[in-house]
Amino acid sequence: MKKLVCLATLFALVTTMAFRPAIGPEIPVTKSNVAAEPVKLSWEMLRDVTFKKKWYPEESVYMLYPTFGPGVQKLNGKPVELTGYVLPVDLESNMYVLSAFPFSACFFCGGAGPESVVSLKFKKGGRKFKTDERRTFHGTLKLNADNIYELNYILTDAEIVE
Repeated sequence: MKKLVCLATLFALVTTMAFRPAIGPEIPVTKSNVAAEPVKLSWEMLRDVTFKKKWYPEESVYMLYPTFGPGVQKLNGKPVELTGYVLPVDLESNMYVLSAFPFSACFFCGGAGPESVVSLKFKKGGRKFKTDERRTFHGTLKLNADNIYELNYILTDAEIVE
């Protein structure tokens, strides 16, 4: 019986020590010191939006005004990851768009809707991309319904996932 108690105590000791850090103080896990895992966003999820024509007097034109659905609204301001085709807008300014479709079928060519493109606002500039290069980016999703000079979806602090 004495051997069984010793064996059980030894097992308990080894088990608890196996889950402790080997060096350094124990740091409690809190919301502030745990980075949120990005949501793997899909183009299907970005279709949770409807559009109505709205008159914009500053440009004297009707444009599509978005109403974002609840699925997309809950991702506003959250870290996300999205894969698509990179389309250059202005190479000198390092302005790119991520599209659900290659250039030949993208929103700008009339082949898709505004929910199929996301503006990339890079955390760090400098990297150049080729047209239709298929890449995954992570960053913070921002929904835009009011600024007609920006796309409806913006990925801020965007970084390429290697």
